[in-house]
Amino acid sequence: MRSFPALLAAFLGIASPAIPTDGQERPIRGLASVIDGDTVEIHDIRIRLHGIDAPESGQSCIDPQGKPWRCGQQAALALSNRIGRGTVDCVPTDIDHYGRTVAECFMGRENLNRWMVHDGWAVAYVRYSDDYSHDEDLARAARRGIWSAEFEMPWDWRQARRDAGSALPPPIQRLLLSARSYSCDPRKTCKAINSCDEAVWYLQNCGWGGKLDRDGDGVPCESIC
Repeated sequence: MRSFPALLAAFLGIASPAIPTDGQERPIRGLASVIDGDTVEIHDIRIRLHGIDAPESGQSCIDPQGKPWRCGQQAALALSNRIGRGTVDCVPTDIDHYGRTVAECFMGRENLNRWMVHDGWAVAYVRYSDDYSHDEDLARAARRGIWSAEFEMPWDWRQARRDAGSALPPPIQRLLLSARSYSCDPRKTCKAINSCDEAVWYLQNCGWGGKLDRDGDGVPCESIC
């Protein structure tokens, strides 16, 4: 008897991707909430789209007129609009080091991972897969989405933010943190936080701070960071 992942692949009309088998994660189906341009959530399961990397929610690009453009927010909005209230099927391929399920996600026959890259709202994450490199080439040539602007690759943008936070020697970092007036009590959501500096303090010092970093990339409250 064919396994459920194989039946799902056959139903979607696609070649079976490399997925866990026998006792590992099974396909996830349901309404999806978009976290950012490469991360969704279905039934409280955080899912990172396999093989792609989208601009972070707090990331800006520079449009042809030289003005900053919140391309990270636009990438998330593009994915959200594409999904709407439709049912999404995600076929797991791995678990990443943040504990998130990595998957190929589909609406009907459409591969959402591929669509994001093909329409220029994400790039091929070639560090992990070159499945969508051709789609990236097409989007770049047509100047679709983020390719219509100047932008920093998402992985470089994240690394720059991490480097900026660790530029000072650890003893000075600890001294500065101890001098802050922030407190871990009561808990706060991003909407109640006034600055990126404050959000980073909670992330580094409070047991609940990890909830401010919804996509696990080390950058909390990306609407202000």
